[in-house]
Amino acid sequence: MEILVIDGQGGGLGKALVAALRSRFPEACINAAGTNSIATQQMLRAGADHGATGENPVVVLSRTADIIVGPIGICIADSMYGEVTPTMAKAVGEARAKRILVPVNICGNIVVGVPDTSLSAMIDGVIRAAEAVLKA
Repeated sequence: MEILVIDGQGGGLGKALVAALRSRFPEACINAAGTNSIATQQMLRAGADHGATGENPVVVLSRTADIIVGPIGICIADSMYGEVTPTMAKAVGEARAKRILVPVNICGNIVVGVPDTSLSAMIDGVIRAAEAVLKA
């Protein structure tokens, strides 16, 4: 099983996601694609097997991932203060992988109908969703 975690900005969400995924799925190959080098480093420190930074790694790693995890902005061109390029958003959207998206209401993207939830509760939800995907 190959899990791709994509994050940007300071990498805090990606770091927390990688740590939780590594704990629950120790046998999984977890790849980290940061939109910047700080995010990539944070995810590597949290236990990602491999890490790379920028547009091309997002495109390449999206092709082979079974699950893609990250903030909802990874599917929206120019989100995360411009760190997600249109090419990145397209690659994530066209990937064969199941996408597990965290509804982070920042950077001009607001997801309505989703209760305001703590980060730890959202990460627990990511783990439950990944378990459901893997059982299917």
